[in-house]
Amino acid sequence: MHNKYVVGNLRAKGAVFVDELDQVPDDAIVIFSAHGVSRAVVAEAARRGLRAFDATCPLVTKVHLEVARHRAHGREVVMIGHRGHPEVEGTMGQSSDGMYLVEKVADVPQLVLRTPEAVAYVTQTTLSVDDAAAIVAALRARFPAIVGPKRDDICYATQNRQDAVRELAETCDVVLVVGSTTSSNSNRLREVAEGKGRPAHLIDGPEEIQPAWLAGKHCVGLTAGASAPEILVEQVIARLKELGAKHIHIQPSEAERISFPLPKLR
Repeated sequence: MHNKYVVGNLRAKGAVFVDELDQVPDDAIVIFSAHGVSRAVVAEAARRGLRAFDATCPLVTKVHLEVARHRAHGREVVMIGHRGHPEVEGTMGQSSDGMYLVEKVADVPQLVLRTPEAVAYVTQTTLSVDDAAAIVAALRARFPAIVGPKRDDICYATQNRQDAVRELAETCDVVLVVGSTTSSNSNRLREVAEGKGRPAHLIDGPEEIQPAWLAGKHCVGLTAGASAPEILVEQVIARLKELGAKHIHIQPSEAERISFPLPKLR
């Protein structure tokens, strides 16, 4: 997870965060993060006989399976995502070749594919819906035969929050997003609000609220990234009340009833 509060709690309980598998002792349990890992990492963990929990988000696993299916059918795969993000690294690592990354529309004309007549695309699950749509449109214009997923790869929780922020920004003077700077979907929420012409601020918790942001504002919009726990939202609301908020209105939004089984120990 990319949330400072959650990561801190896990560290306090004894979790050790590592960037590479060679940092994991032979007698330790390793947990693959929700962002997913490459096939090479999974293979190396198995080779070393490590006990592993694969906590990859099922929505990310869906993208991994799409990559495998397209490569099995001889298609090259273009991934839409942010270079260096753990999810992107994990998905790009699902195939040893035939993978290409684009971050923005301007990257599309630079693509040089070996088989432009046999190509597919997948997306990082935490992208801006609007940005992803623009890149997909550019890919379709450049490669008319390109194949996409049957359903949007973007996470339902990410998409629901972006839709809600668009509505929120229509009626509020400023928007606060509870989420860490390392969280892709939290950054996208801030960008969506700014795209609607509203000042927006990304905060890890109530202590980061600057009263100057609220000066002269009549309505403050509040949202949170998908990895931000409810307790942080409650703490921010309490702080806003201390700073003069009189009425709290909860905006109706799409109900999220999807649940996933816990990962099994390999």
